[in-house]
Amino acid sequence: MILRVLRVSLHVGFAVLLFVAVLRLAIAGLSPFATWAGLGLALLLAAVYLLGTVLEKRHAGHPERFDPKPYARWWLAVVGFLWLLLMLISPDFAWIAFPLFFLQLHILPRRIALPAIAVSTTLLIAAMWFHNRGAGADALQLAMVLGPLFGAAFAVVTGLAYRALYVEAENQRLAAEELRRTRAELAQSQHDAGALAERERLAREIHDTLAQGFSSIVLMGRSAEKALDAGDNAAARDRLRTVRETAVSNLAEARNFVRGLGSPELVESSLADTLRRLCTKTEAEAAARGATLRCRFELQGTPVALPNPYQTTLLRAAQSSLANVWAHAQARTAVVTLSFLDAEVTMDVFDDGAGFDPAAAAAAATRGDGTGVGLKSLRERLAALNGTLDVESAPGEGAVVAIRLPLGTSNAALEASP
Repeated sequence: MILRVLRVSLHVGFAVLLFVAVLRLAIAGLSPFATWAGLGLALLLAAVYLLGTVLEKRHAGHPERFDPKPYARWWLAVVGFLWLLLMLISPDFAWIAFPLFFLQLHILPRRIALPAIAVSTTLLIAAMWFHNRGAGADALQLAMVLGPLFGAAFAVVTGLAYRALYVEAENQRLAAEELRRTRAELAQSQHDAGALAERERLAREIHDTLAQGFSSIVLMGRSAEKALDAGDNAAARDRLRTVRETAVSNLAEARNFVRGLGSPELVESSLADTLRRLCTKTEAEAAARGATLRCRFELQGTPVALPNPYQTTLLRAAQSSLANVWAHAQARTAVVTLSFLDAEVTMDVFDDGAGFDPAAAAAAATRGDGTGVGLKSLRERLAALNGTLDVESAPGEGAVVAIRLPLGTSNAALEASP
């Protein structure tokens, strides 16, 4: 606002001084040639000045338009030359020098602007003395010197202050643009991070629920085909019942994904009851494949209310671990133990199957077919809840998946999380 007021004041001052000088020229009683020459030069000066200011204003508002900056010094030279011609005709045009001082400070580098102002001041004093001589006074009066000198000094101080304000305003504009650009980049990065986190969350949910369910459906379907080929309609019917139940469960899980809710099994019953039913289901799926797997659930300690994220994580861990047991471990026994301790809740999933090398499993985190992400997914889930995962296994010695989740004052906050 300050810069705008100063610029407008400069242009208005130039116009007023030029208009007053033209009026005095018209009533000064000079020769017709001098009068018309002065009026023509004044009109030309006004046109040149107006053209430069309009072009600069248009470019400032729309940078894609013509940029007059490369021609600014030539424009200033034409304005200065017309001013000198007008001073030769009438001394009233001398006062236009003060707006010109500001233009010189604004357009020219300081090392050139200050000498240019000194030369203009000298020419102004000389023109006033010249016209004073023409009026019959030969002496150079003190006012003719002090007036232009004080005017030039005031213009220099004001012009330098204007330049400082202009530079400061430009720096603030650049800083504001940088801030807006940084905020936009930050918002975009936060959006990308949020989208990535949501994709990872959905990947974990799909792996631990839908993918396991579809795998079970495929295996049960194959087993039903074999039973039909063997003429065992009762076994085939039992396999198809398992397929239907698994599909219904997957459909409920998919609908809960859409609504952003937790597992529907946890809505209907407690975590302990859900894990107990999961063990029963695992036994049935193993039996449908012709495998003998005894899966049991054990509860230790006094159950306490757990936050929804805790319950969902423990259930997903049990589902993923037991799916691996009956699909890969060739185990005869699996035990899921849920323990409520003073400061933490733990869950251990044990099997006496073929076992594996945990280090090799971690090194080959993902297989080409998209499987093999169970442990990685589970670690990410537990890390979000400040929990830990320990896997103990060796080839031929079974496996134990141990999960630890802390209990504390943070549970209230977790209870409110989705």
